[in-house]
Parts: sequence; structure tokens; C-alpha cells
Amino acid sequence: MENNPSNNIKKVIGVMSGKGGVGKSTISVLLAKELNKKGYKVGILDADITGPSIPKLLNLGGKRAETSEENIWPVTTEDGIKVMSLNLLIEDEEQPVIWRGPMIANTVKQFWTNVLWEELDYLIIDMPPGTSDVALTAMQSFPIDGIVMVSIPQDLVSMIVAKAINMTKKMNIKIIGLVENMSYIVCPNCEKEIRFFDNSNTQEFLNKMNIQLIGELPMSKEIIDVINNKSSISKVLDDKFKALTEKVIEFVNFKEDVNMKIAVASEEKNVSGHFGFCEGFTIYDVNEAKELKKEFVKNPGHKPGYLPVFLKELNVNLIIAGGMGETAQNLFNENGIEVVVGAQGLCDDVVQKYMDGELKSTGSVCTQHEHEGHCNE
Repeated sequence: MENNPSNNIKKVIGVMSGKGGVGKSTISVLLAKELNKKGYKVGILDADITGPSIPKLLNLGGKRAETSEENIWPVTTEDGIKVMSLNLLIEDEEQPVIWRGPMIANTVKQFWTNVLWEELDYLIIDMPPGTSDVALTAMQSFPIDGIVMVSIPQDLVSMIVAKAINMTKKMNIKIIGLVENMSYIVCPNCEKEIRFFDNSNTQEFLNKMNIQLIGELPMSKEIIDVINNKSSISKVLDDKFKALTEKVIEFVNFKEDVNMKIAVASEEKNVSGHFGFCEGFTIYDVNEAKELKKEFVKNPGHKPGYLPVFLKELNVNLIIAGGMGETAQNLFNENGIEVVVGAQGLCDDVVQKYMDGELKSTGSVCTQHEHEGHCNE
């Protein structure tokens, strides 16, 4: 989705969980505050429309965003963080949001297209909990560079968070890592860490999901006091927040020092809507200087399971197409090929957008045309 032309947002980071109540919004605020302390221009978009808590956590009670027919101006905190939340647009923040899904999803989109964020180094998105239609809309609407997953050390919560992780992977959005909140408490007398749950469960979960642990935070009133500027942060917590933030910065700014091969399913000069029945593949060689060389390879035929292997043998790292079935996407991923679907327009333009970080997969699949069965092969 195109952003407001007045905005220039360099990196977008989502903070997500499988369920509410695990500290997702708290982590969003802590991450934004730490990035702000490092001198970055930071914004927070509260995409949790039915349970907006960001203004409360940032002590913005009573503040309201200014609006016009076309634009919305975010509220800015005392330390310079720009914030947009539904609670900044309604008169009574305690009134429930009794809206159906399409209206909620449209509001999330407007927070991206109509809000004047202007220049931001980082936009933190407090994602809606779960794997609902609103979470899907957020993933499709925002060019997310990476997602921080938040959990607590309980088997039931881990199972629900696993659903969110698997959803994120299906949308071809990268997961930065897991933050385990309320991981332990600290004894006020001896400062010993006391854990209520077996730590081995967390490691088993990480191994199963193939993600890394980027932070463990204690259950502590100090965290809320710090957020509300009621107390200064202890050195222990300060070190944890700094380490967590550094891992996030490193992840979203990482550039692979390797050449890359991009295959675009093509019809003449345009991206094909159906990868399996395309005329052929325009293969782009990209070097470290982002210089592009291209050649056209004719489609060898749409046989079940063949094209992912065919393109892997050509050393392709990424395929871009208009539409593709879920089974086919999984086959490409199994062959180590990243998938971007939902692309339209000239092949050259689409590849350039990808190189500039402006093209993200919409997760679109072929389900409503005459080739439905074939596209899922």
C-alpha cells in the first residue's frame, strides 16, 4: 500500500503476540523509548483498534489528534515520539469500539495513509493480538521489515503465539525474535531471579519455531513506572532494554554481502498474474552495488512441484509473481527461495522497488480463477 507522499519512514517494526495481556504494548513503548534515547526519530502506530493502550502507557490522557478532511496529525510526547491511536480520536477513551471487522481494518489502513508521520527512522506498530482479519490487514498494508514476538513462559500461551509466528512466516515477513515477558521475578532482598516455569520449555519452543530469544524481562512494577516517567530505570533493566533494542536495530539494518538472483514471473515486460502459466521468468542478477543484469528464461512447463526445483538449479534466491497458491509458496520456501506475491506492473520497476525496500509480499494466492487447482501444485 502506498504511503502518504509527505511521509518518509525508513524502517517499520511490528510487535505482535498470539493473545492479549502478555505485554505487547508495553514492549512497543519500551522499544520506542530506547530508540528515541539513541537519537532516532520514532513513531508508534497503535493498530490494536479495539484495545488501544498506547496513549495510556505514554501518559497522553486527554490529548487529541488534530484532523482535516485528508490528514491526521499524530500527537507527540514530551520526549518527541509521534503517536497515533484510536483513543486519540474519540471523546471518551473508556467507551468500547463496537465495530465490525471491515471498519476496523479500514481504520488501520488510514493510520498508514492519512497520518502525517513525516520523517521517521523507525515506526513501531503495536499489532492487534491474535491471527484475525485485522492482523492480516496490518501485515498486508504495512511494509514491515521485521516482527518482534512477545510471549510469557506458559505452555498455553506458547501454543497461541506459535499460531502468530506461523501466520507471519506464511506472509513472508521476517521474525526478529521472541521477547519473553514476565519471565521471572527478582527477590527484593537478595536480588535472586525466581522463575515460576521450567526454562527448558522456552528453549524447546524456540527450537521448534526456529526463532531466537532476543530478551527476557521480569515481572516488575518498575517497568510501568519507567514508562510513565515516575522513576528512573535500574541498571539491570536498562542493560536489558539496550541489548534488546540493539538486536532489533541490527536485524532490520542487516545487509547480506552476497549476490542475489531474483526471478520475476513475466508476460513480456510485465509481472504475470499466475506464476505457473507465465510466458517465462526474467532473471535478475544483483551484485553488492545493487547493479542489475537480466536475462529471460522460457517457462519449461507447469508440472507439479517442478518450477521451484527448476529455479533453484538456476541459483534463484527470490521469486516475484502476481499470484501463487499456498502449496507452491511452501515448495519454494522448502527450496530456500523467498516468495513475494501480489506484485503488479513492469518487471524492472517491481525489482527496483524490492531493492529499495518498498515492495512487500501481500500473501496473495490464486483461489478465484480458472487455474486454481494448478496454481496450488
